[in-house]
Amino acid sequence: MNATRFLPLNPREFLVLLSLVDEEQYGYGIVRTVEEQSEGAVLLDPANLYRILKRLMRDGLVDDVDTREAEETDNERRRYYRLTRLGREVVAAEARRLEGLTKVARAKKLLAGRQRKLT
Repeated sequence: MNATRFLPLNPREFLVLLSLVDEEQYGYGIVRTVEEQSEGAVLLDPANLYRILKRLMRDGLVDDVDTREAEETDNERRRYYRLTRLGREVVAAEARRLEGLTKVARAKKLLAGRQRKLT
């Protein structure tokens, strides 16, 4: 499946996928990571997060994890999520797309000086 068919991503979807690049996470962990990645500019409430996760799972970009290696330290009620191979391709394709747009903005001197927070 072609990753570019999912582009452009909604910024919140992009941040959720980015939060899963390095490790599997459960809902609250994703919320915290998104908040950190966006420097507090994007706050996800649980209803929005689970709507996003449901859509990403339907599209085959994210999977829930049946078992975890460190199960003895996990709360069994937590549901963990991970990127699928397609999800990793999509988040990388979106990063490249945004990088290209950023290059144009830099060439037009729109990004001179200190960078602003995400909105």
